[in-house]
Amino acid sequence: MDLKERIDADIKAAMLAREKDKLNALRAIKSAILLELTKEGGQGGLDEAAGMKILQKLHKQRMESAAIYHQQGREDLAAEEEVQATVIEAYLPKRLTDAEIDPIVRSVITDLGATSMADMGKVMGEANKRMAGQADGSIISAMVKRILAGG
Repeated sequence: MDLKERIDADIKAAMLAREKDKLNALRAIKSAILLELTKEGGQGGLDEAAGMKILQKLHKQRMESAAIYHQQGREDLAAEEEVQATVIEAYLPKRLTDAEIDPIVRSVITDLGATSMADMGKVMGEANKRMAGQADGSIISAMVKRILAGG
């Protein structure tokens, strides 16, 4: 069952269970998927990598919105965004911890023979490929910088 079919099935289940927050998050995912499928120049299908990219983007948007709402003292809106982020997170692969990311980044640096910050782009490209969907790019970036700077 591909991502679109899973989302459709979960929307039906959420409707039957009357889970409003979950339903809103699932509808947002479905909308983003449909936009991707119908965009100009699209392939007409959705591969796993594209689906994960959409989910990561939606999750990141929800978390950023929740942070802004917290800053503004709008806990009701922040809670809604966090619930939706949790629903979206269920479809993403398990996130790696910093302790799990570090050896992968060090391996990439060794494999590419990177020695300075000039190699940051190459390292980031390969590291993001190896950890696609499992780690946030900003965490990977900070770790790459620290290691290349001699940390």
